[in-house]
Amino acid sequence: MIGQAARRSLDDLLGERVEFDAPLARHTSLRIGGPADALATPLSRTELAKTLALCHEHGLATHVLGAGFNVLVSDAGLRAVVIRLKKLRGIERVSQTTIAIEAGASHATITRYCVEHGLSGLEFGAGIPGTLGGWLAMNAGIGVREIKDVVERIDLLAADGQRLPTIERESLDFQYRTLPGLPKGSVMVGAHLAVTESQRPKVQSEIDRLLSHRQATQPTDIPSCGSVFRNPPDDFAGRLIEAAGLKGTREGGAEISTVHANFIVNRGGATAADVLRLIERARKAVAHGSGIQLDTEVQLLGEQPSILEMNAS
Repeated sequence: MIGQAARRSLDDLLGERVEFDAPLARHTSLRIGGPADALATPLSRTELAKTLALCHEHGLATHVLGAGFNVLVSDAGLRAVVIRLKKLRGIERVSQTTIAIEAGASHATITRYCVEHGLSGLEFGAGIPGTLGGWLAMNAGIGVREIKDVVERIDLLAADGQRLPTIERESLDFQYRTLPGLPKGSVMVGAHLAVTESQRPKVQSEIDRLLSHRQATQPTDIPSCGSVFRNPPDDFAGRLIEAAGLKGTREGGAEISTVHANFIVNRGGATAADVLRLIERARKAVAHGSGIQLDTEVQLLGEQPSILEMNAS
């Protein structure tokens, strides 16, 4: 819990941009999640640095949230100050072949900028949910191209708000759906990405093609968190779950999508416990049918009940 002194300090710094005991369901793509101790929305990198410094000074745990994709927040909530980066969404062209993007910029903002300025190289991000910060953390991509292929450098703040040295491309260890090796507790605030000059209609055409494919193959019109499981080597989690006959399987308000089996959707009133039960059912069914152990791609935040405890209830 947040003490009175820390509350006053956050109030003084952020005013109406901090909310205490804030339900996180409104801020996650699954529309699931209990309350955070506080929800803070800084307006700039400077204000973000001050927020981190204040939390560090008062010993408050922090968690950075982008657009709320790829996360499953516990029904009990999160004992932390959740910091949203949605206001850090600036994009600037710094050279003919480089644009600087802040971590809170959405996929729609990024691709729209590229169309308006006739810049190619980032079309693969069309429709990939979330923000640049999430793309970087997860090495987002579509197989043939990932964010690692276009990153030139990443800008960071330390957990206490101090600016850290920029990390250049050659020092980044991007792996499948992860970026390990960053300083503990650090916050990515932006990156420089490589682009090439092109023609607006050509960039738009490729974005439209990718968006159409995504809309035809994924449940884009209902709350979901994105892909639930990582693809195992030389296979696809969605194919394995579908082969196990689990498409359309429900637990409470949660459902394994009938469009793509590696998506769990919220049909209305779903809880984190419902989603966890589906995750466990999919794991067990795939392991039984193929011997493959699926690993989650979605991040579990907050204190989650164990599957055994839930099954016993």
